[in-house]
Amino acid sequence: MSPPPLTLSAPAPALRTAHTRIAPVLRHPVTVGVLAVVLAGAVGLGLVKGAGTGPAVAWDALVEGMFGSSYAVGSSLNSAAVLALIATGFTVAHRAGLVNVGGEGQLCAGGLAAAAVGTTLPAGVPAALGVPLVLVAGCVAGGAWAGIAGRLRARRGTSEVITTLLLNFVGVGLVSVAVHEEALLRQPVTSSETLPQSAPLPEGARLPLIGGVESPATAIVVIAVVAAVVTGVVLRHTAVGLRLRSVGHSPAASARLGLPVVRLETGSLAFAGAAAGLAGAALVAIAPYVLAEHFSSGYGFSGLVVGLLARGSLTAVAAVSLLFGFLTNGGINLQLAAGVPASSVQIVQSLLVLFVAAAMFTTTRNGRAS
Repeated sequence: MSPPPLTLSAPAPALRTAHTRIAPVLRHPVTVGVLAVVLAGAVGLGLVKGAGTGPAVAWDALVEGMFGSSYAVGSSLNSAAVLALIATGFTVAHRAGLVNVGGEGQLCAGGLAAAAVGTTLPAGVPAALGVPLVLVAGCVAGGAWAGIAGRLRARRGTSEVITTLLLNFVGVGLVSVAVHEEALLRQPVTSSETLPQSAPLPEGARLPLIGGVESPATAIVVIAVVAAVVTGVVLRHTAVGLRLRSVGHSPAASARLGLPVVRLETGSLAFAGAAAGLAGAALVAIAPYVLAEHFSSGYGFSGLVVGLLARGSLTAVAAVSLLFGFLTNGGINLQLAAGVPASSVQIVQSLLVLFVAAAMFTTTRNGRAS
């Protein structure tokens, strides 16, 4: 008698159920981010040893820079809020199928407008009037700056990637010109420490503190949280969010359904610019309350990275922004207190981005295959 043919049994129901439950968790942006931090931290440990610094000393310096004091936490929260605003705007534009790489230029436009408005306000302006004026000026300028790219796309079909990228250089250049020319925003010559920069904003145009005198955390943290929450609700639970998603999937099909594709695309890009402009205004309204050359410190490009890594999730925007904000502040103290070269910190941050991107690509591919 011949043996019975071999058959492959189906996976046990319990195994299938476990896989169904675990796979989404592993593919979640927050989980991916945590795993990437662990890998980047391991590489950073090797770089620290190579620099001749003990791991314990480097770790203490990093933790001290992130959580060691109220000042460190407040400074990290301010940085995270700026990144979250830029990434939130990027997410809205991306939902409509657009890629806004002009956060740096829009941030510069917002900061320039905020400084121009703030420095013209009287010294006794109340905060209830001065702060909104400065922030609204930044929003309007950033939105108008992104609107240039939106109009070129609507009228000429020009790629918003190219136009927003090139407008970055124009925005940075305008800030440089404004703070170098006394006829524009440069304050009168007083000492070498004050050049090149604008005059300081009056007291009533400065963002109020929310963490007490020992913490530099300002109202921009609250504004960023509210903006992310409201944006998330709009994108997920309103007709506007549904229309943006439809345009992002297929502009041609959306147009045949009667949706105002041009208006939705232009509006989403303008919103991204307004959010970045608000971030720029906040940087001017935070200590030292001046518009200085290179004041943006690359926040526009870092916010772009946050938006890309978040993959459209506002929850992930908040998590990645906090991660980058605290790492940036901790990295500064790592250089100062532990003597680790700045290049090592930059390498770790770059590897963090690469690990997250690679993990997201792998999990997305595996998800599709399954």
